Order: sequence, then structure tokens, then C-alpha cells
Amino acid sequence: MNLSRRLTLRQLEVFVEAARQLNFSRVSETLHLTQPAVSMQIRQLEEAVGMPLFDKVGRNKALTEAGSFLLEHASRILGELQDAEQSLQALRGLSGGSITVGLVSSAKYFAPKLLAMFAHHHPGVEVRFVVGNRETLVQLLRENQTDLAIMGRPPGELETVSEPLAENPNVLVGPVGHRLAGLRRLDMHELRRDTFLQREDGSGTRIMLEELFRAHLFKPAKITTMGSNETIKQAVMAGLGVSLLSLHTLSLELRSGEIAILNVDGLPLLRTWNVVHARRRQLSPAAAAFRRFLIEQTQAHLDAAYAKLP
Repeated sequence: MNLSRRLTLRQLEVFVEAARQLNFSRVSETLHLTQPAVSMQIRQLEEAVGMPLFDKVGRNKALTEAGSFLLEHASRILGELQDAEQSLQALRGLSGGSITVGLVSSAKYFAPKLLAMFAHHHPGVEVRFVVGNRETLVQLLRENQTDLAIMGRPPGELETVSEPLAENPNVLVGPVGHRLAGLRRLDMHELRRDTFLQREDGSGTRIMLEELFRAHLFKPAKITTMGSNETIKQAVMAGLGVSLLSLHTLSLELRSGEIAILNVDGLPLLRTWNVVHARRRQLSPAAAAFRRFLIEQTQAHLDAAYAKLP
């Protein structure tokens, strides 16, 4: 059994916190994870170890002998890593520096909160966002004008380094009064009389919508092009049509009940958020640290932020 290949640092972090609190609900609040996400991390760690780490004693949990043994080593590993991180930060000069990050427009709804979390630990680092569609970001990467880009599908036409950050579910939405809102399942062709609102040419969401049409051999009655997610959302709420949007652009509208998700067969379309940089670009210590932060924190942040949507 090679544990180094079967477990992750995130699993160790969740396990150590769970061992301290012996309550998965409180762990989820402390680590800003959903309770199912905490349980999944512990379950995967137990599978990697090959033994249970917790016993259930009434309503409480207790460490097994294997859990107590692992806690000692996991705490030591995480402590050593924390010491190493602090030493490396001093060496890399993370007390200052600047980063330029390109965002596809759908990512602007969650990336600033991640920046705030990063800035809390590195207040001297300045991060500048440039927002545009996929085509714009590809151009910025090509011209070496951005350190990092947060986007969906990495550009195949460029030499880049890409790392997945989190799942990106894309859903079909309509006004709350739409005739098909609330149905548990519906066929795409039931929307053939609807107007579809799409993003401008060069948008990743536009490409996905066109792929959806082809996959369902579908031709809508009418298509209207709009230049931003915000414009599309306002048009959907006004009853002007339906559209395909990233779930991560819809938090406010879903919580306030202003937009409805239409449960079309084959949806949501699951894509991936990626952090990308040009292979030829040498990342600064600050940019490398922010990239590492995004890889470690994005999925957990989105899980917590969108776990309780209607």
C-alpha cells in the first residue's frame, strides 16, 4: 500500500479537523465545506488507509486506534508543511508583487471572493483582473499580457499549462412563470417554440449552446444574441426567452426566486473551470502562489457557496 499516491493533503486537513471536533457538522462550518463533502473526504481517506478511522458512539464519534495513529502523523505532516510554506514565502518575497489574472465573464461571480481570501494572507500582493470572453482571454495569453487565466476549455491553439479547479455545471434557465418550469424532466424539443438568448461570438457559453443544439438535433424558433451574462439574465427574468448559463452566475437570482432552472434531459452540462498560463511564461512567486491557492481552494469554495441553492 502506497499511501503517498492514494491520499491528498486536503483529506488530511479535513481528517485532522474532524479528529479535533469529532463532529462533522462543525467541521463543515469551520472549513466552509458541505457536510456531504466532509463525509466524502473522510470516506476516501478510510478507503486509502484500508481501516475505519472513526467509531460511532451514540450520537458522538470517537477515533479508532488507526485514527489515533494517523492523527499523530497527519498533524506532524501538516505542521511541517505550514512551517515550510512560511519559510518559502519569506524567500519568495510574497510580501509584495503584482499579478494579472484574466477571467471569462462567468468566472467574475466567484473569483473576487477567492482573491479576498488570498489577499487576507498576502495583503502586499496586488491582483488585477481583466474580464472578457474566451476569445479575449486566448488573445491575452497569446500576447503574454496576463499571468493566469480562469476559463473553461483551455485553448488548444496555444502552448499552455492548465490545471482543473472545479466543476462548472451549465443549466438551461427560463423565467419563473415559464410553462415548463417545475417539471421534473423535459425533452429539449419541448422548447422549440421558445426564443433562445445566446452570448456573442467568441464566448465559451455560446460554443456550448451551439454544441447542445447539435447534440439534440435541435433548431429553435428564434435566437437573439446579447453581449453579457447580466443582459441575458435580465432578459430571461423579463420573459424574453431562455438561455444556457453557468450555475455559478445565478446565485442571487436562484436564491431570490427570479429565475427557474428548466430540467432538460442531458443537462446540466458539466464542464470544468481551469487555471491556465502560457507555457513560455515564467510565473512570478506571487503568481505561482495565487495559482496554487486557486487549485487548492476553488472547489471547496464553490461547494460551500452553492450547496444550498434551491
